[in-house]
Amino acid sequence: MIGKSVKYQEQYGESEQLLKVKILNNGNGGKKMAEKPHMNLVFIGHVDHGKSTTVGRLLLDTGHIEPYLIEKYRKMAEEKGKATFEFAWVMDSLKEERERGLTIDVSHKKFNTDKYYFTVIDAPGHRDFVKNMITGTSQADAAVIVVSAAEGPQEQTKEHIFLARTLGVNQVVVAVNKMDATKPPYDQKRFNEVKDQVTNLLKLVGYKIEKIQFVPISAYQGDNVVKPSPNLSWYKGPTLVEALNALEEPPKAINLPLRIPIQDVYSITGIGTVPVGRVETGVLKPDMKVIFMPSNKVGEVKSIEMHHEPLPQAVPGDNIGFNVRGIAKTDIKRGDVAGPVDNPPTVAKTFTAQIMVLNHPSVITVGYTPVFHCHTAQVACRFVELIKKLDPRTGAVKEENPQFLKTGDAAIVKIEPTKPMVIERAKDFPPLGRFAIRDMGQTVAAGVCIDVEKKEM
Repeated sequence: MIGKSVKYQEQYGESEQLLKVKILNNGNGGKKMAEKPHMNLVFIGHVDHGKSTTVGRLLLDTGHIEPYLIEKYRKMAEEKGKATFEFAWVMDSLKEERERGLTIDVSHKKFNTDKYYFTVIDAPGHRDFVKNMITGTSQADAAVIVVSAAEGPQEQTKEHIFLARTLGVNQVVVAVNKMDATKPPYDQKRFNEVKDQVTNLLKLVGYKIEKIQFVPISAYQGDNVVKPSPNLSWYKGPTLVEALNALEEPPKAINLPLRIPIQDVYSITGIGTVPVGRVETGVLKPDMKVIFMPSNKVGEVKSIEMHHEPLPQAVPGDNIGFNVRGIAKTDIKRGDVAGPVDNPPTVAKTFTAQIMVLNHPSVITVGYTPVFHCHTAQVACRFVELIKKLDPRTGAVKEENPQFLKTGDAAIVKIEPTKPMVIERAKDFPPLGRFAIRDMGQTVAAGVCIDVEKKEM
């Protein structure tokens, strides 16, 4: 349920009663899950390179979905002229996605390995839906970059790698998919070519290549996802699941004050208001009083659930729904951030940021007002001052008070949100201090907040 907007819930046709059961399901799996470290894993990459199919195959081969479901989806897909889409439909459950063959919203599923339990965030690759991809990636502890061996890295591959780095995803596994579609099939030479191309992109944004595992797979055929494949006998490295097990458990920012960016808000008869989102820092417990900013509303936490199982507390990395007393659904919204009453999330009057201009068709000048995507907030913000231009490689000042910024420039700038918005200094709350800037259907820049002038609420 977490991550689906209300209009999509309506599309699902889920009754209020079913939503109620989902939120307060008292399954006994919570204890089992809690024994393993939890990681949020995002699957990113170019459209049609097989992200959703890879997730579907992972869930099937690790026993998290029944084979009959895949068979059911196979028949449905063939009837709709979408043969080979059956694995993707495990995640792409929206009617519109099935008919278009695209991932639109950010979906969540869980699966266990012998080391971790993962929440899988399947993010859209299609350029129309990058804003949802940003939300998914900003919630992730690690990313699987899926690249088609047949096509190699494409425009979105490059954009997603840059965004993953900017949004703080430091651990990456590269799945070179569709190895069955190379010529000849399962060709080692082609794998090495794609590996070299992706390596160059990763180096460009500062990833340490020696820590990144490249895994050749065919998600559709099942090669090397969970079990080693005789078709790839030349490859001596780990399967995709083994590469995921080799990821390092992310440090949990438990000692910082609580921050939960809100993804959606539900109102359920007999239960009340249920915001959903990911705990970024701190710990949430029942009976706590929390304040939602910038809406400036206070409520008391009655209960917490994750994956439809009750939790005694929620810690960083947990994707949760929590029932709040004293708050109406209309009081708060996506983009709000929950925090403790004595240390509320910071609402910015202005903020100073370091940005990198990725891809702007002309130039950025004072007065430019694109949309900033920060945690779950999407707010138009105005450039009020271009303070200094930097050398992107060394960080040294190249020019004070530049007149404009263009593609490839790094800079320190002063920004003014056009409506109340929570943003924190990246050094204090890293997940709430990173952002992407979008305009004209593309990501034009990305950056981090280095200082905030607080707005009095």
